[in-house]
Amino acid sequence: MVGASELESVTKPSDVVTFQPLQEKTGIYPSIAADFFGFGAKHRIGLNIETSWRYHKGNYYGYEQYRPFFTDVNAVYQMKVRKRIGVDIFGGIGVASNRFELLSPCGIPGCINYTSSNHFMEDLGFGVRYRFWRHFFVRPEVHYYHIQNNREFNSDSVFRGGVSIGYAWGGKPAAAPTPSLAPNPAPQ
Repeated sequence: MVGASELESVTKPSDVVTFQPLQEKTGIYPSIAADFFGFGAKHRIGLNIETSWRYHKGNYYGYEQYRPFFTDVNAVYQMKVRKRIGVDIFGGIGVASNRFELLSPCGIPGCINYTSSNHFMEDLGFGVRYRFWRHFFVRPEVHYYHIQNNREFNSDSVFRGGVSIGYAWGGKPAAAPTPSLAPNPAPQ
């Protein structure tokens, strides 16, 4: 799957004058993901691996730029609702990584003008998968990230909502059951 989404945190806007941590939000977040199904009854349980990052760097207090990355591994349960519609429910763990870069380049050889900050996170979410043509599908989705010790920003709780488009390899898409034309046997 490939997709795009937007970020929103669950806090009040920050106050730059008093140097409170900024609110982590907005920006376009491209994503790439893979689902592997084949576990459990009727192969409805699977594994999801996904990474998402901010497309353009954000401005951090005017003298630095930052780019967050969210990488996670989830258990997925896929429910079939209709012939072409299914719901994916997932939860797992991952890493929220922020790369901070100074705006002015460092003119000394060997000088590094960036730093990274990595945090453990939990991920919960769901998506509605619609198979629109053969094995191709579109999936609107919402992720909730709980980022441990997210001190660079003013909230540990972040939502990412967007849409992915993908292709499912494997068996044929399930067909609707065909009604039987044979008469019912007479009760005895």
